[in-house]
Amino acid sequence: MDLRPITEQFAVAPQIAPEEVPEIARAGFRTIICNRPDDEDPEQPSHAQIEAAAQEEDIAFLMLPVRSGVLTEEAVNGFREALDTMPGPILAYCRSGTRCTMLWSIAQFGRMDPDEIVAKAAEAGYDMSGLMAQLRATRT
Repeated sequence: MDLRPITEQFAVAPQIAPEEVPEIARAGFRTIICNRPDDEDPEQPSHAQIEAAAQEEDIAFLMLPVRSGVLTEEAVNGFREALDTMPGPILAYCRSGTRCTMLWSIAQFGRMDPDEIVAKAAEAGYDMSGLMAQLRATRT
C-alpha cells in the first residue's frame, strides 16, 4: 500500500484494496474518500467493496467520483466540505492519487499559501505548480 501524507490530517493513495482497509485503520485514518469512478478500470475494486471494508473498521466513507481530467466546481466544493466536516485524518484515493491531490490543492487555495500547497504536494510526489499558477492567474 502506498499512503502519501500531504499534511498530518490528510493523505492520498493510488487505488486501495478492501483487504488494505484494516491497515489503513491501524494507521489512524478515520475517513476514506473515493475519488475514482467505478469501472474506470475493469480490475479495480468497486467503491462498495471499499466502503464495506471501511464500515467493518468503523471508518467513515465518502464516494466523490471525479473523471480523470474533469474537475468540476461541484466536486471541489464537495471535497472542501468533506475536509471541513468528516473526521480526520482523511485518506483520499483514485487511480494514482493525482486527482485527490488536485482536489486538495484547489480546496486549500485561499486558505494556505500557494507555495506551501505546492511544497506539501511535492513532498508526496505530486507536482501542483502548474495548477497553482492557473489558480493565481484567475485570481488577478
